[in-house]
Amino acid sequence: MQAMTTPALIEDYALIGDCETAALVSRDGSVDWLCWPRFDSDACFAAILGGPEHGRWRVAPVNGARNVSRRYRDDTMILDTTFECDEGTVVITDFMPTGGRRAGTNSDLVRIVRCVKGSVPMSMQFVLRFDYGSAVPWVTRLEDGRLVAIAGPDMVTLLADVEFHGENLTSVSDFTVHEGDERCFVLTWSPSYLPPNPSIDPLPALESTAKFWHDWAARCSYRGQWRDAVMRSLITLKALTYSPTGGIVAAPTTSLPEQIGGTRNWDYRFCWLRDATITLLALMDGGFIDEAAAWRDWLLRAAAGSPQQVQIMYGIAGERQLPEREIPWLPGYADSRPVRVGNAAHAQLQLDVYGEVMDALYQARVAGLREDKQAWAVQVALTDHVSRIWREPDHGIWEVRGPAQHFTHSKLMCWVALDRSVKSVEQFGLDGPVDSWRGVRQTIHEDICANAYDEARGCFVQSYGSSNLDASTLIIPLVGFLPPDDPRVRGTVECIERGLVQNGLVLRYDTHETEDGLPPGEGAFLACSFWLADCYAMLGRRDDAVQLFERLCALSNDVGLLSEEYDSRAKRFCGNFPQAFSHVAMLNTAFNLARAEERAREKPAEQRGGQSKQG
Repeated sequence: MQAMTTPALIEDYALIGDCETAALVSRDGSVDWLCWPRFDSDACFAAILGGPEHGRWRVAPVNGARNVSRRYRDDTMILDTTFECDEGTVVITDFMPTGGRRAGTNSDLVRIVRCVKGSVPMSMQFVLRFDYGSAVPWVTRLEDGRLVAIAGPDMVTLLADVEFHGENLTSVSDFTVHEGDERCFVLTWSPSYLPPNPSIDPLPALESTAKFWHDWAARCSYRGQWRDAVMRSLITLKALTYSPTGGIVAAPTTSLPEQIGGTRNWDYRFCWLRDATITLLALMDGGFIDEAAAWRDWLLRAAAGSPQQVQIMYGIAGERQLPEREIPWLPGYADSRPVRVGNAAHAQLQLDVYGEVMDALYQARVAGLREDKQAWAVQVALTDHVSRIWREPDHGIWEVRGPAQHFTHSKLMCWVALDRSVKSVEQFGLDGPVDSWRGVRQTIHEDICANAYDEARGCFVQSYGSSNLDASTLIIPLVGFLPPDDPRVRGTVECIERGLVQNGLVLRYDTHETEDGLPPGEGAFLACSFWLADCYAMLGRRDDAVQLFERLCALSNDVGLLSEEYDSRAKRFCGNFPQAFSHVAMLNTAFNLARAEERAREKPAEQRGGQSKQG
């Protein structure tokens, strides 16, 4: 264990979840983060943003371990952590049962301690604190021996195969397991106004949870060389899906810092429209059509209404009000303050989200996803709106909390919005003012080429009138704005290689030149690095693409999870974790490389590589 304000390195956590919420479990056996009953609920374990006094549930060998190893069981979200101790070996199995109970009425976290060798003294420390570590619950015992803790609307019961007692507002237990012994713990959340339900039987729950994940994973259609990494990313994406609505959170955490000790600590427990296209493509390419349709339907519901009121992000059920506040009693991960709940960026104008929505609806149509009757009507209204507002400045893909600018990526995605709507009319016979849309599409194209391309540097830049590099310009060939062999595309890739690649990974932009108060030292943004691999493949540089892709996959922690950023100097994860955007970018690159390889086999005489499917 490190200092109290740093429970573990971010990469030392593993995820378990039930497709409604998720928990982070550290290598030393501590559940340090859990929001119940939804991803965006208040945390009842918040030690990752403070210390044990802010809530955690630790089960571990009393005398520590010589070696700790972890793995997920096959294609599941069932986590096994093996502690090899001087006295013997113990395996702790952690999981959250999926399905079987109505959303919002019950959720369970199960821990099973199994001794496979020797006799190992164990300890349990159970510190439950609602409201992000601030609310100490009222704790009593039920007649069946379960502990019940209540604070306001929340009730948690703990069933344990061991004796435990209260000590300094904490429930503790010391017990010994011998070879062949198994001790089970079941933690259950339910609303405090309902009587407690009987606790689930942990062993049948383990079997049914394994079956759920195995049955789900069996639908995966990917058979390429990176199957393990692809499958783990798909499972992670499924675990970040709020199953009642189909919404997918960007991450299950808040305020894990983009720079250790810094202030860029945001709440990511919401659904970003920006993730729409790449998420849809990843799910469809992986063979998960039902999940892709659920995400598309969530997208339509969230964006429904006045086009002028479309937001960049929504709550997991489509909530629009996401007010941001600070949690002053939490010191933050590694003293990275402030800890924030909610996200004020939801009120920003970010024009690129219109292009993402249009592209997602277009790609769903191309793939033959069942048509939603309202999809085209929504698309027409949004396209007409983009036609009117695309010239406005905005806050861009990186959600800069400074003056609005004419960001290149934002203009580019406005072009995508018009392009995908034009293609929908041309390819599917839909009805819309296509001549007008074609004219606006051409005007945006000319505007970008005239104002976003720096002749002196030979590349596209971050914003009009700027000379700054920005990795988001890597998507220019990926969305079909220009062909990959265009000299301006090649020049942009080469400039980014020289100016934004640090220790082989891609930074988002020139952090030392920005005006948003960001100090130098931000980690490499992993999604941007995957975009560079995509560009390499399209430019015919397949060896470079594969080398970069495999390096990025190797950055995954020991259980295959990726964060938002990677600090290549400190060699550690930064940002919220696990990050859907990173995993989805990895999936799309894996599928793009597989398609490029297939094309290369079919047409060996032609230039190797080719357009990303997103274009």
